[in-house]
This record gives sequence, C-alpha cells and structure tokens, in this order.
Amino acid sequence: MIATTKVFHVDRLAVQVYQSESDMAQDVAMIAQKHLQSVLQYQEKAAVLLATGNSQLKFLEALIGLGGVDWSRITLFHLDEYLGINADHPASFRHYMRERVEKRVSPHQFHYIAGDTLEPLTECDRYTKLLQAQPINLCCLGIGENGHLAFNDPSVANFQDPYSVKIVKLDAANRQQQVNTGQFPHLDNVPQYAFTVTLPLICSAQKILCLAPEQRKAQIVKRMLSGSISTDCPASILRQQSQATLFLDANSAGLVISH
Repeated sequence: MIATTKVFHVDRLAVQVYQSESDMAQDVAMIAQKHLQSVLQYQEKAAVLLATGNSQLKFLEALIGLGGVDWSRITLFHLDEYLGINADHPASFRHYMRERVEKRVSPHQFHYIAGDTLEPLTECDRYTKLLQAQPINLCCLGIGENGHLAFNDPSVANFQDPYSVKIVKLDAANRQQQVNTGQFPHLDNVPQYAFTVTLPLICSAQKILCLAPEQRKAQIVKRMLSGSISTDCPASILRQQSQATLFLDANSAGLVISH
C-alpha cells in the first residue's frame, strides 16, 4: 500500500495527500479497482463516469495496468465534450477516451457524447436517458483551474440543476487552460460551447474519486477547501459529499497543509 503523507476531512469530504503524482495515481487506481470488484460481486453490471484531462492520465494508465477488473461488465460514460468537433479531432474527449481507455479494456459499452451532432438539444436528451438508466457506481473527476467540475464553470454551475446534461458557454479561464495544457494551439481554436454532465448528476454517483495534482491546481484547491461552498468555486460542492475523496500531491496541496 502506498503511504499518504496526510489524511483529513473538510466538512464531509475526505482529502488524501501523497508525496508525488505517481504515488497518488497508483493508490487511486487501487481504490477504484477494489470498488469496482466489490460492486461486481453484488450485481451483474456497473456504470462508471470518467473524466479527461492531464490529471487523469497516470491514474487511467495505472488502473488499466492493474488488471483485475471485468470490463466486459462495465458501461462507461464521459463527463463532457466540445460542441462542434468530431470524434477524430485530437482535442475531442471521445478521441481521448477511445484511444486511452476503450481500445485497451473493451468495456461492455462506452457511451459517447456526439459533439458534432446536428441537434444538440436532442443529444442532451439522449445522453440523459443513458445516464439515468442505471445508478452511476463510480465517478472519476478532475478540477479545473477555475474550480469547474466537468464543464460546470462558475458562470454556469448550478447545485440544484434541473438537467443532467446541458450545453454551456465556456468561460475565458477554462478556454485558456485548454491552450495552456496543449489541447489547442490558440485561444481562437478552443470551442466556445460544450456539453457537460451537471453537478447533481455527478453528486449522485455512489463513489466519487477526484484527482487534482500539480502546482497549477494549488490555488484552486486552497479556495475549494477553505472558501465558502458556492458556485464561485463549483468543486466546493464536493465538501457536502461523504462518498467523495479528493486526492492531492505535494504540489497541489502546498497551500493547504503545513510541512
């Protein structure tokens, strides 16, 4: 078992800190593996909601590498997708998931949001029905530098959202983050709108694993954990979720723990 350097709670949210991102990713992978094994002991199928982004790369690699999960009994979903780009676009989340997950584990099904649909509202309805057809047993998340979960930016986040999937306009900070992390060459290339699973749907998951490594996340982690629970920092809603755990490395935790 990989040792944590600190474990604590903020409100109902458990927080675990690791020395390195690699240690964090490996331990979260083991937690996810054991949870899925446990779910599949008691039911025939499981449903998992996955995030994209750099924060998930080492975790997904570690989880797939561990083995021990019967992916043929698991239905996968993803949290968000840009409006207007096709599945082969290198920044498409469908492309990310197909290459990094689906091709390697052959799940029972992987339901994708069709970002280039001709009827976006109909696509929201279709994906909502798929999500609501069964409980979500596991949700894996990252946190945006503006505090978003999925594409629930502060300007569009709603803790009592009546929708499960919606179309949102991305804020400037979010779009700039996509450039900074290499997803797009210039701000003008980043789509202005996207599909996102909403906060109530995320919070309905039976288990939530939120990974937020790297120095660039330190400021928003501090705000998430020490500020008010507010849509000004959408990720703060996790402090009300006893089934959620936030995983940090030494860099992202630097402003919230004393050394």
